[in-house]
Amino acid sequence: MHTSPTVDLPITGMTCASCAGRVERALRGVSQVNNATVNLASEQARVEAPAEQLPALLAAVEKAGYHVPTQTVDLAIHGMTCASCTGRVERALSQQPGVIAASVNLATERAHVQTIGGVDTKALVAAVTSAGYSASPVDDQKPDHYAADRRLQAERWRLMLALLLATPLVLPMLLMPFGIQLVVPAWAQFLLATPVQFVLGARFYRAAWSALRSGAGNMDQLVALGTSAGYGLSLYQWMITPAGHAPHLYLEASAVIIALILLGKYLESRAKRQTTSAIRALQALRPDEALRLQGGVEQRVAVSALSLGDQVLVKPGERFPVDGKVLEGDSHADEAMISGESLPQAKAPGDAVTAGAINGEGRLLIETTALGAETVLSRIIRLVEDAQAAKAPIQKLVDRVSQVFVPVVLLIALLTLIIWLGLGAGLEVALLNAVAVLVIACPCALGLATPTAIMAGTGVAAKHGILIKDAEALEIAHGVTVVAFDKTGTLTSGTPQIAHLQSANIDTDYALRLAGALQQGSEHPLAKAVLQACHEADMTLVPVTDSRALAGRGIAGQVGGQWLQLGNRRLLGESGASEPAELAAAAQAWEAEGRTLSWLIECDDQPRVLALFAFGDTLKDGAHEAIAELGRRHIGSHLISGDNQGSAQAVARQLGIDSVHAQVLPADKARIVGELKASGVVAMVGDGINDAPALAAADVGIAMGGGTDVAMQAAGITLMRGDPRLVPAALDIARRTYAKIRQNLFWAFVYNLVGIPLAAFGLLNPMLAGAAMALSSVSVVSNALLLKTWRPHHSSEETR
Repeated sequence: MHTSPTVDLPITGMTCASCAGRVERALRGVSQVNNATVNLASEQARVEAPAEQLPALLAAVEKAGYHVPTQTVDLAIHGMTCASCTGRVERALSQQPGVIAASVNLATERAHVQTIGGVDTKALVAAVTSAGYSASPVDDQKPDHYAADRRLQAERWRLMLALLLATPLVLPMLLMPFGIQLVVPAWAQFLLATPVQFVLGARFYRAAWSALRSGAGNMDQLVALGTSAGYGLSLYQWMITPAGHAPHLYLEASAVIIALILLGKYLESRAKRQTTSAIRALQALRPDEALRLQGGVEQRVAVSALSLGDQVLVKPGERFPVDGKVLEGDSHADEAMISGESLPQAKAPGDAVTAGAINGEGRLLIETTALGAETVLSRIIRLVEDAQAAKAPIQKLVDRVSQVFVPVVLLIALLTLIIWLGLGAGLEVALLNAVAVLVIACPCALGLATPTAIMAGTGVAAKHGILIKDAEALEIAHGVTVVAFDKTGTLTSGTPQIAHLQSANIDTDYALRLAGALQQGSEHPLAKAVLQACHEADMTLVPVTDSRALAGRGIAGQVGGQWLQLGNRRLLGESGASEPAELAAAAQAWEAEGRTLSWLIECDDQPRVLALFAFGDTLKDGAHEAIAELGRRHIGSHLISGDNQGSAQAVARQLGIDSVHAQVLPADKARIVGELKASGVVAMVGDGINDAPALAAADVGIAMGGGTDVAMQAAGITLMRGDPRLVPAALDIARRTYAKIRQNLFWAFVYNLVGIPLAAFGLLNPMLAGAAMALSSVSVVSNALLLKTWRPHHSSEETR
């Protein structure tokens, strides 16, 4: 009798026997579960179910109100050569007990594995080894870029040696068009070709054998079979040729094929290294040491030795080693590599600083607020790495093709051999055509088409302050037809400023000076707006005396011998002052815009209104350009705001937004986004905290701001600075990246769809097949690297 494998799940949150019963019933309700028992004491569930049902089991536990702890493990995988290799490693990892999902990336040579808590990493490494490859856990804190450089250098030396040995073999063919007859003796050909075939080409035999042992096929088997057939045919021809006659050898074909494949692999490795340049650049921002101030003594210590709350000195020109808050000093910080912000940002006591940013001209003392993996920089690195490791949904097609690709090619090669022999061609011709089929059909380009484009696209986006969470968000974002914006903090600054000022019988500058003097010392947002306007106008303010706050109405005080009040319409009514006719119309119009009004009143025997102030949220720089750019791309724009109708309509009119949804509660924003999804693919743009439900409800969420944890989790795309122009830029890089994926897959399939029939019909010799195969991989990676030249449309107007 067949029984399903047993899965042990750790369960957290159970407190009593009824909890255990609830979990047990939830698990038994999952399809294909034969039995489930829950032990409250050990907080474990034992379930008989197929391994592929593990995600459904976890979902059932979560739905019942409990939790299964999970973890992610990143492994460096060595020895993969094509798309079928990634499929084999994925299957090997997915079959391990406790593995929820496994994704393997050929371009980064990494596996991203999600498991239930407690799964031993050694078991995962052993599974990869049994599949014929090698694996090791990735150390995110200390990436070994030098090891990658050493591997690349070793590849270069092997390539140079292969080309050196293969060149004399192919030289007679190259000189023949010029009438030069050069004959290389058979023994010399043998001595030159043998090291290329069995020493420099040993990697193909090793990988082919590993795949064969695990019952799978890969590119190395095609190369090993094809070149070995050519090499063996040459030895056979040499043996049967009578003494004194020149045998017809094909040693040069086998040697040149291996040399060309090694050339393709080397160029591919170099290009792949360029696709990870964004990650390496971010990792290089992390300083190893910091200058700690303890007890008045400066100590140079490792960053790993710091603790939260430690005080750190950062000198001009140094990078901030930790996230922190400025305690002393004034300076500027260059955050371009982190947020994409081109201009240095002013830093003063109380301001936050980010690890990896460069301190400008001032010496700063900062207090440590985040260390190691919790810094903004580390979170950005993790986000970019996860995006580059993830598979786009379109990659599933490639995975399905790669599973059957090698067996189908072997069958086509065998049929080619049989048919040519059946048509009366000699063994020599039939074998060469079969070899050409084997060599041209390398599936490397298929495996590289999607990940290289994703790596290049997400990398260049991160450089400009656009963090794409995963490949799925990227693939969805390319097709966005509707963008819904939150208003406050997204299209507007989120802080009130003076939108209008009109005086009655006095100079407006004088009115502003009086209001500013009256507001001195107040922390009210409207007071800050008045004081900011005075500061920008470089006004000198006289002292205020007998200042008093009028709860719910405004403020009063004496300025230069005048008793003044500044407040709302209720205060105007209490003061006894009448509203001047010239201000009444303005007040009505500004209230219709949703502005907050304040009257400046002189309180004497005959109270009178001196001026009327209208406060409002100002548009962010770039908001006009962002909406206009979306319109040029025929992408609809909607404003979803909790503000009143007048305020929301005013912003929409100024920006040219298509539709307005005002006075919307936070809980209803997600509902409106859901309604918009009926008309197309919707992106929701918000601050990533209050708008989290709406961000999650959209097809793709775009969070603007400082890259907080909530923003990164709720949104598919996070913009590291609050520039609305990054919204169309994010959609643009998504569109371009997806276009590169489709281009790469098209060319990868075309190479094989065209090349295999040509080889089978005898129209492609093995050496040309080897060159075409190498070219296919290099062209796919090179095409993806063109994304590295992308810049946001508006950045051409900026200067660094």
